[in-house]
Amino acid sequence: MNGSRIAAVGHYQPAKVLTNEDLAGMVDTSDEWIRSRVGISTRHIAGPDEPVDELAAHAAAKALAAAGLTPADIDLVLVATSTAVDRSPNTAARVAARLGIPQAATMDLNVVCAGFTHALATADHAVRAGGSSRALVIGADKMSEVTDWSDRTTCVLVGDGAGAAVVEAADEPGIGPVLWGSVPEMGNAVRIEGTPPRFAQEGQSVYRWATTQLPPIARRACERAGLEPADLAAVVLHQANLRIIEPLAEKIGAVNAVVARDVTESGNTSAASIPLALSKLVEQGAVAAGDPVLLFGFGGNLSYAGQVVRCP
Repeated sequence: MNGSRIAAVGHYQPAKVLTNEDLAGMVDTSDEWIRSRVGISTRHIAGPDEPVDELAAHAAAKALAAAGLTPADIDLVLVATSTAVDRSPNTAARVAARLGIPQAATMDLNVVCAGFTHALATADHAVRAGGSSRALVIGADKMSEVTDWSDRTTCVLVGDGAGAAVVEAADEPGIGPVLWGSVPEMGNAVRIEGTPPRFAQEGQSVYRWATTQLPPIARRACERAGLEPADLAAVVLHQANLRIIEPLAEKIGAVNAVVARDVTESGNTSAASIPLALSKLVEQGAVAAGDPVLLFGFGGNLSYAGQVVRCP
């Protein structure tokens, strides 16, 4: 085998939907204020009895079913999350236990909003190196648990959910080379810290960096895959804010691509946002098997990672 590919995807969101009107009854805000600034209309919120590993397991089970696989077919579980409650056992181990996956290596990756694309690259590398034959890669976050619901600048942004992908060995590489890195001097621009931990960010700084510095980085990810941005069938960016996604997609030059806008109905689900949006595009038939799709995550640390994948 010369590479790896995404065999299937799946996603999960809690049943409870929190609307902008609901938030207007909690803090000094309005539907118009939220839509005009971040483009979000609704978000899904997990209950107190729905831990992040449960969200992750639901998404992973759907990806396994879509791939026609059983838990025993998986030998590596990677979970990207920044909202795990406990240090040990990690979220990946709890997902493996929920699904009945025997003897898999289980690891969590905390790269916040860029977590899924980091985890996907890690799985690709593991498969290419022979350390894994088939991996579950999951992005899952319960942002509602680390949110100050009295802070209107952050509580209007967040949602809960999970997305998953099955990665397996392939004769033809279906996951392109990753382009990843960080901006250490902006490491505090997005953070989840304190006791209890709370999400906070420097929104204007992140907006300026994402819309000015990210476009050439994202184009380089396309170059590594041997493609021009115009060749892309879809662009799935971290679903942080519609006012970041739309200008960023335009500046990348993906003129023929479908641009994922799941943020409007899901909010910012951190590490879950990219696999969640990708899975929905596949489910809706907006992209076809084999289509080239740019995935690009950015956020806390300030880290970024992106790669072009072939749609399952």
